[in-house]
Amino acid sequence: MPEGAAAPVSSPWRHPEARYALRLPGGEVAHYALRRSSRRSIGLVVDAQGLRVAVPRSATLAQVEQALQAKAAWILRHLAAQQVQQERRREAQPPVWGAQALLPFLGAPLRLQASSAAWRLDAADALLHVPLAEAATSAQWAAALRGWLQARALEVFRERCALHAPLMGVRPARLALSAARTRWGSASAAGVIRLNWRLVHLAPALIDYVVVHELAHLREMNHSAAFWAHVRAVLPDFACRRAALRAAVLPTLD
Repeated sequence: MPEGAAAPVSSPWRHPEARYALRLPGGEVAHYALRRSSRRSIGLVVDAQGLRVAVPRSATLAQVEQALQAKAAWILRHLAAQQVQQERRREAQPPVWGAQALLPFLGAPLRLQASSAAWRLDAADALLHVPLAEAATSAQWAAALRGWLQARALEVFRERCALHAPLMGVRPARLALSAARTRWGSASAAGVIRLNWRLVHLAPALIDYVVVHELAHLREMNHSAAFWAHVRAVLPDFACRRAALRAAVLPTLD
């Protein structure tokens, strides 16, 4: 391609300063930026912007393309890795809450719908009627949903504790909600169980693991073999549930 000419093909990998293109194995095309300087060798950099190539002032375009083809596999691998990172960054962006958005609740999505009446959960249609105007801001939706979820979380946690506590021979002194960023739950020597309200986004099987885990601490305030024996007695598959919990991704409502 003549120096200074525009790249004639489109590509998912285009550096913002690109004026050249390289066809990679598999047919992918990388549009790269080329910079000349007093350096002695050809250098390659792949970052969030794409592929940047630094070359000696005397290097011909044929020499540059030959060097790039020799490193094509490396370039392809690093560009693909950058694409994955960009997708993860996009997924990490706070969601926009509003009518038709999906809210994870007990492991399944609920579609949100603005309503002039009170809160109503239509389980058959997986629809949650929210007493907000459709024009409400994302922050207003998030605040309303957070309050509704926290109320539901307390109901669910009480139900699960009432189920499992007698089986484990314990009686919590009090159950409270937590908003901790790094812990799903805690248990105190005084018998107070705190459970992260965000657990209500997850499937009941995962909620049960945290509930049983914290109830077991009322028997053993440690993570000894005796502690895990109490957990295993109620949940023989606790290890699978724990792994699923660690892999869980929760939405942002803050």
